[in-house]
Formats: sequence, structure tokens, C-alpha cells
Amino acid sequence: MQTGIAFFAGTGYNEGTKSGKGEYASMVKDFKAKLKEYAHLLVEVGMNVQPGQTPRIAAPIECAPLARLCVEAAYDCGTRDVVMDWTDDFVSRQRYLKADEAVFSEFPSYLKARFDWLLEQQAPALSITGSDPEALKGVDPARIQTWQRASAQPTKPYYDAMTANRFQWCVAAYPTRAWAEKVFPDKRGEEAMDALWDAIFSVCRITGDGKGVERWKEHIEATARRAKILNDYNFKSLHYTNSLGTDLTIRLPDRHVWMGGADATPAGVEFVANMPTEEIFTAPRWDGVDGRVYAALPLALNGNLVRDFYLDFRNGRIVDVHAGEGEEVLKNSINLDEGSSYLGEVALVPYDSPIRNTGVLFYNTLFDENASCHLAFGSAYPNCVKGGEKLDGKGQKAAGLNQSMNHVDFMVGTADLSITGSTWDGREIPVFVEGNFAF
Repeated sequence: MQTGIAFFAGTGYNEGTKSGKGEYASMVKDFKAKLKEYAHLLVEVGMNVQPGQTPRIAAPIECAPLARLCVEAAYDCGTRDVVMDWTDDFVSRQRYLKADEAVFSEFPSYLKARFDWLLEQQAPALSITGSDPEALKGVDPARIQTWQRASAQPTKPYYDAMTANRFQWCVAAYPTRAWAEKVFPDKRGEEAMDALWDAIFSVCRITGDGKGVERWKEHIEATARRAKILNDYNFKSLHYTNSLGTDLTIRLPDRHVWMGGADATPAGVEFVANMPTEEIFTAPRWDGVDGRVYAALPLALNGNLVRDFYLDFRNGRIVDVHAGEGEEVLKNSINLDEGSSYLGEVALVPYDSPIRNTGVLFYNTLFDENASCHLAFGSAYPNCVKGGEKLDGKGQKAAGLNQSMNHVDFMVGTADLSITGSTWDGREIPVFVEGNFAF
């Protein structure tokens, strides 16, 4: 599951956008109706805002058409107010390239106060993404890492509350030109954006008939039924193999919980953290991973692409890394803190999924992780262990949950992926056969 609804959502410059040259005029059939349906889906199912709440919406300036519809939909749901945070990819890139070195080690007090206020309000959060996957290519990775470390501690209470689902949150996407042209290199400008919009509407079950909310509720129920099957098996470990060379064993915490579809706050308010989502996920034991795993798709990481990589694990720790492209970026992320060298998530997604079946490589983790089984190095979700959200950091670690300021999903699912689950009473149960669920 993708996390990190960062206050600094803009991470790169989408060169060649139409900013200042007129509005984007989509040729997608029923585009306005679909965009409005999408906005209502994000607000009513993604965040599921409640009357009297004050949600926060963060979006790049290029994503204004969707963000404005979301603001309108939130007020229509009876929210007390809406906090709108605009970001600018050009400004963010210039900052990383040209700002004084010292600023990346300093986290301003006014920004910390903002995070503290949002946490106090338990403000639902919607992050609309759409940056160029290679927006920060050429930026010194050390500057990015320094800023991540400087911002981690002041924002930790906020993100700890988010990963514990103490308030509703959702991550969604809006095409920008640079991203669309990366996904569809044979198309340019509005043609590329239309193609990406068609793909996004399709995988988000948006047709323009206004019934997207109903379709998503049916999808959530179907995902929950499969999660129950996994929970009933109560696996001790999972063994992954495929023709790429993956041979990985993952032990699971004694009280692990498989989750999927919708999450819920302590007050029982359901929400969908990623839109779209096809995954069912849990946490591995932080010290229980051994073997080698190969990535099945490129990884968009900190404004760069990492390709053709594998990770070797011993007693949970990543002990060796190799990538055909972007190896330094990957290593910097794995070395961000101690917990970044261990896994925090294991997620199951059938190869025959709506996103995979589009045939599109999105170069965006929000989508690509839902086209493929994936793992994540870094923090675990406390709710993936029974009662985990009530434990402090030490208690969560003892329960098997990894602790980190990082959480990076990478895709490992292939058409021939085999996953075998071992139960506590010694049975071996096929979980995945030829890339899809065995049940």
C-alpha cells in the first residue's frame, strides 16, 4: 500500500505543460461526467469525509480541475471546512537544485505546527499525485535524503497516526503531461493525457454513469471475502519462486492480519487508502525474511527510475542490492535509517488484475503496485497485527512489525509467480499458482 501523503507533494518539474496556454480540452468521451464521478468517489469512498470534519486536500497546481471538484464534493458532504495545499513541481525541483545546502537539514517550526494542527483535528487527508516519474533526475540524491531525514522526526506523530488509521486518508492520481508522455511515448500532449485518463477511469471503475461509488462498495466486499480466507489459514510463512530467480521465504507475525479493500478508523469510519486498490496485504516479521527477490517492474523512486534490480535478505535484513539503473538511488533509500533495510509489507495482487490487463506500465507506484504482487521495505502498518495500533514502538517491534521513517513498495509479481503458504500445523497450501490466487 502506498503511503506518505507528504505536505511537500510536489517533487519535480513537469516540463512542457500547458500552464498559461489555455485549459486542457479532453477528447475522452463524457470526460466532465467521469471527472465529477471520480471526485465524488475520492471524497465519499476514498476519504469518506463525515459531516463536521475538516479534510485536507494536497495537489499539484496542474491537478486543479480535479482538486476543485473534490473541494466542492467535500462541502456537499457537510464538512466544516477544507484545507487546500497546492504544490508546484517546478518550484520543488528548483529548490533541490539551487537552495542553500543548510535548508535541507532544517525543518521550519511553522511547518511542524501545521502538521500538529492537522493531527489535532484528525483531519482526513487526500493526496492527488501526478508528477513526472523522472522529475528529479540529475538532482543530488544526498539532498533528497537529507531533507527526508530532517522532516521525518517532526512529522512522525502525524504519519504514525496515519499508518495506524486514526483518521481517514486516500492517495489518488491526476494525469500531467510529462507523466502521460512517459507512459505513452508514442503520443504527445493532450493525446497522451487522454490515453492516461482512459486508463485511470477504467481501473477506477469510472464510466460516467454516476455509479462509481456503488461499484467500489461491491469491489470492497469481494476483496474482504478473500482476505478472510487468508486470515483463516493463519500462515506461518510464505515461499515465493519464479523464473526470474526469486526464491524468498517470508515468515509472518504470530498475530498477523490480512487486510484489503477498505480500512477503518477507531470510530469505525471506513475509507479506501489507495484509489485504485486490488491488493490484500499484511506485515512480514521484520527479522524473518531470507533469500533473493527480483523486481518485476521498474520502480519510480524519489524522482528517478530504478530498473532491473534484486535484493538479497538474511534474517530479515537487506544484505545485497543490485540494479541495472538507479542503484545509487535505491541504496540511498534502503540506507535512510535502520528500518529501511527490512521489509514492512507483503501484498498479494493477482496477475490477472484490472490494472495489469490494461497492458499499461504507469511508472507510478499507486497503479503499478496494484498490477503486481509487491513488497515494501520500511515501516509496517500497525493494524497488520491484532492490537498493533495500541502498542508503542517497542511493543510493535516485539510483535514483529518493522519500524522506519520510510515505506517503499516494489513490484515482484510475474505471470509464473508461485507462492506457497506453510501453516503452523505443517500443511503446505498453494496461495498463488501461475501468478494468480489458487482460491
